[in-house]
Amino acid sequence: MKLEMKDSPGQLVAALKPISDVGGNIIAVIHQREPGPDNDTLDVQIVLELPEGRLDKLVVLLQEQGVHIQRVDEERLLYKRTVIMIGHLMHTDLSDTVDQIDSTGFAEVCELSMSMPSVNERSSSRLTIKAVSKDDMESALAILRRVCRQKSLFLIEPLEEIA
Repeated sequence: MKLEMKDSPGQLVAALKPISDVGGNIIAVIHQREPGPDNDTLDVQIVLELPEGRLDKLVVLLQEQGVHIQRVDEERLLYKRTVIMIGHLMHTDLSDTVDQIDSTGFAEVCELSMSMPSVNERSSSRLTIKAVSKDDMESALAILRRVCRQKSLFLIEPLEEIA
């Protein structure tokens, strides 16, 4: 969900409480404060899981709190790119590489396949990354490029045709 609310103390907590009240589970809260004298509202993205049939009740509760719902999406990770990494992936801690993308809150590795010819040979891995927006995808790929440089891994990107 993308929400707009007053930028005042306690407003974010007031917006999150109805999620709990309807039995929802908050996965991530993403907001960035835009400093300035004219900004009296705050945009917040909330990733959540809801039991079936509870969305309408949540919408009513949020509106009662004065929260404007800008968007409700079923799938937040709308942009997908697939890349290949080649190198000593296991020796350079593949889980750390994945964690650096997953920990962003706006992108995650959703598929991973790997080929390892032998212990001392280079391995290859096919990663599929999903992100919230095109800009977030570019940020995730920038993180992956940086990690590959640091770990001396070769990166082939993207495998999909970019529109």
